[in-house]
Amino acid sequence: MESLKVGDYMNRRPVKLHMELPVAEAVERLLIAKQTGGAVVDDRNKVVGFLSEQDCLSQMITSSFYREQVARVKDIMRTEVLSVKTYDSVLELAQTMLKTKPKVYPVVDDSGYLLGSINRSEVLNAIDVQLRDGYKQKRA
Repeated sequence: MESLKVGDYMNRRPVKLHMELPVAEAVERLLIAKQTGGAVVDDRNKVVGFLSEQDCLSQMITSSFYREQVARVKDIMRTEVLSVKTYDSVLELAQTMLKTKPKVYPVVDDSGYLLGSINRSEVLNAIDVQLRDGYKQKRA
């Protein structure tokens, strides 16, 4: 199972958010894509932050209370981003997910440019596929 690599199971069309995007638009993009978070990238597609649904929730409540929509992604994004590489092990990522909070991780190249994303469902799917293949081989 060690051969399971992030690059084989990642989402190659992740939500990309930009720092100047209004939070309400970022939320809409996350909801349409059915993703719980997305990488914030600069004009060159380099990851500069991360925005999750949880990050947006407080801001959306405040916006609805005051009937204002002035916050931008840069105002609430996290700048410390946990990311993975395509060659990282899915099993190691699964173990990390047991200890740390993010449900979705940007997948970046060695220079920090966004290539995709991987979430808990995709990690579970990768492990499930591998286990089912293992069961089939034992029965044969």
